[in-house]
Amino acid sequence: MGILHMAFRNVRKPEGKLGKMFAQGMNGSAHAKLADWGFSLISDIEAQSICDFGCGGGRNIGELLKKYPRAIVKGFDYSDVSVQTSKKYNAAAIKEGRCEVIQGDVSAIHLPHESLDLATAFETVYFWPGLEHCFGEVFATLKKGGHFLVVNEADGEDGSSEKWKKIVGEMSVYTASQIKKAMESAGFVDVTTYHHSARPWIAVLGVK
Repeated sequence: MGILHMAFRNVRKPEGKLGKMFAQGMNGSAHAKLADWGFSLISDIEAQSICDFGCGGGRNIGELLKKYPRAIVKGFDYSDVSVQTSKKYNAAAIKEGRCEVIQGDVSAIHLPHESLDLATAFETVYFWPGLEHCFGEVFATLKKGGHFLVVNEADGEDGSSEKWKKIVGEMSVYTASQIKKAMESAGFVDVTTYHHSARPWIAVLGVK
């Protein structure tokens, strides 16, 4: 296995020293700009209980804590390195009792059913094992009327998508319409798709 391929395997599940670098890099400016665009799409949504699935380095948990100062915000990630990085990034909120970061698998989410007002997934569904099934797991955690936001940097339509699939491996790049279809199959309604005006960024927002 080439060094480059070994390195980019950490995009899927950060592990070891290299994984720590990737997890911390997820908090960088490029990812932050994408995430902030996604947050702008839910500016009118109220929430008291939130979970960021695939929380990576924890920066988006922190932004959700700022955006919703009265909410309890959870982070959820498959990687122990990401969980530990997110805990460190949000240590103050965890100490205050406003934040919890959990290690788990999105194909079997062990969170109370109908407990969340808002679920988010930034730059992570590329690696989810079975989109409709995993979306169904998220659906179960949401209260009636709760929202689920998916935000991806790659829209599955530009030439870079195939390049990244070859480099990273075990990665699926979806179009907005594919994500919408999977959400609707999982039970979500009023599913809306968004595409950035200048970049291949997409977002899909569904309601339970």
